Amino acid sequence: MKSKRRLILKSVGLLSLVALAVWVAVRWNVWFGNPPEEPVPPLMTPAHVLLTFGNSDGMSRNVSWQCDTILRPSHLELVCLEDSDTTRIDAQGEVFQSRKGKAAYYVARLRQLRPAMHYRYRAVSGDGQSPWFSFATHPLRPKRFSFMFVGDVQDTIGGIANRLLLDAWGHHPDTEFLVCGGDLIERPANQYWAETFGTLDSIGQSMPILNVTGNHDYFKGVIQRLERRFPLVFSYFLDSKVDDNMVYTLNYGDAQIFVLDSNREFFYLWTQRQWLKQQLEQSKAKWKILVLHHPLYSIKGGNNKVQQWMFGDLVRDYGIDLVLQGHEHAYARMTAHDDLAGAIAPVYTISHCSPKNYRIHFDDRFDKYGISSRYYQTVTVGRDTLFMATHDAYTHALYDSLMIVVSPTKGHLVVDLGKGIPEYMEYTPDPANKKDRKFAERIQEYINRHPERMKR
Repeated sequence: MKSKRRLILKSVGLLSLVALAVWVAVRWNVWFGNPPEEPVPPLMTPAHVLLTFGNSDGMSRNVSWQCDTILRPSHLELVCLEDSDTTRIDAQGEVFQSRKGKAAYYVARLRQLRPAMHYRYRAVSGDGQSPWFSFATHPLRPKRFSFMFVGDVQDTIGGIANRLLLDAWGHHPDTEFLVCGGDLIERPANQYWAETFGTLDSIGQSMPILNVTGNHDYFKGVIQRLERRFPLVFSYFLDSKVDDNMVYTLNYGDAQIFVLDSNREFFYLWTQRQWLKQQLEQSKAKWKILVLHHPLYSIKGGNNKVQQWMFGDLVRDYGIDLVLQGHEHAYARMTAHDDLAGAIAPVYTISHCSPKNYRIHFDDRFDKYGISSRYYQTVTVGRDTLFMATHDAYTHALYDSLMIVVSPTKGHLVVDLGKGIPEYMEYTPDPANKKDRKFAERIQEYINRHPERMKR
């Protein structure tokens, strides 16, 4: 009898090991697989020019570019159009070796720009020059300003993200800069970087880009790794990172934006927590905005608990108004409430502008959802109000909106302006796909619980 029981236990153990091995084999590429990198010919004149912010001063700018495979004397020519004053700014260069070749990257730091001015610039490396580009600076104390936020882009090769973003900018011409919530590239390889520069073409040369790290920016592995190329492109991280954490803060008008690197391991996140706490304690900004890739409150079935544990209390205790997040490839918005059920800051927003959509869960703590489309947000910051609007990236129609208002006695109150805008819940499942069918059931259950959100 005992030998039979031992045989059964051994058989169960063997079957469990086989099942585990099969599961690991199926998931191996998801966990550890990195796509091969394609070689690209070197850029012999300055190209992939990108305008970003510089240090924490909103008047600072960096310009990065790529040229050749060896370092050459390089600088930026900068012209102020109001007085034709021309400045030459030396650039620092570094050669980066990827898996399929090397390239020289440069950055010029612009630290003496003047408010409310228009500038033209071009990058110069050796005997080569880029085309001329232009940008403007904001007034020293703007009464209001607007920026645009997109979550994950991750466009396919030859995708349409550039057209969508240019159209969005055309619909919102007051936009002063673009904030990206990570996963701007599909994977860290030449071909995807080229697609990303195509996505930002005619945008990232005239509008400062503020991008955070996402999991797709990292190489997969037992220990994930971020290429040196990432901070060479988004060059504000070269000066702002803390112990290899890609953190950054920007003061712009009455707002301060804080950037986290939420893809890191526990001890890195702990370092970021200390950094964020210190920055918040020192902040004198009226409006505080946090940007990170992984949502603190997940719509994918309870993920990101470590990030929530690390940063959630700081968001609440230090008066952060708006949390902009990506990663989960849908739209969702959650608002905090006081003891009397009044809507107050912070507001948590999840968004994406990717061709890929995820199957999500519907937590009734969230005020609004969106599936099966791409989205972007416009954020307008005034002295006493912060207005956020969500738009469908294909049609630019208004999908959601809210206003945060400063109350002398009650803090920052949230006015929900999106209740009368119906939610988009159309979804066609693959009948042969069990997960698709389950997701369709979850959608229908959510519609049944909240028919008032579907009315047109």
